[in-house]
Amino acid sequence: MPAKANPRNHRNNPYRMDDLATKVHSSAAGVLWRMRTEVATLVTTASLFAALDIAVTVIWGTLILVTAVTSVLVLPWTRRFLIRRAWCVISRHRMQRVFFETRMHTRSGRLSLILRIHPTEVGERALIWCRAGICFEDFEAHTGEIAAACYAREVRVERSKRWAQIVVVNIVRRDTLAAHNIIPSGLAPKQPAPQEDQITA
Repeated sequence: MPAKANPRNHRNNPYRMDDLATKVHSSAAGVLWRMRTEVATLVTTASLFAALDIAVTVIWGTLILVTAVTSVLVLPWTRRFLIRRAWCVISRHRMQRVFFETRMHTRSGRLSLILRIHPTEVGERALIWCRAGICFEDFEAHTGEIAAACYAREVRVERSKRWAQIVVVNIVRRDTLAAHNIIPSGLAPKQPAPQEDQITA
């Protein structure tokens, strides 16, 4: 008669899906998924260069590609769009690193999912799906770490009004209401300039 399986035996792991997710996260497929924006940009640029190489010569293809990139970077609205999207990608990677370094992950090492991140008038806004074992209070306790990692002014977190597992992280980089030119008041008394103490013999 076969012996009854011991539930405390480490071979009888009830969290096999967590172990599989951890292996995928640290594998090449997981790295490619996290770097999907960079990989897609690289593949698109290489495909365009290959298509231009077939249509025209290599020199003309290089000139066309350089001219297109320069025009995109020179125009203010396209440059602003690219910079904001680049900050979204950087913030996503930095938040994932914060989740790992501050141990805002599950027992098996699974990180919370960043479902969406998009630019706002003051920075970026990320919609995050918390894994089991992570809650809004964890994000609220680590706003300083997230702000420092994302090179931001501050970070504000919001709880979803409908689902407890959804957290909104607002990354603030710019204060649109702050005064750019400070005009000193003419009514304020002027402070006398400090004078150096004279040493007399």
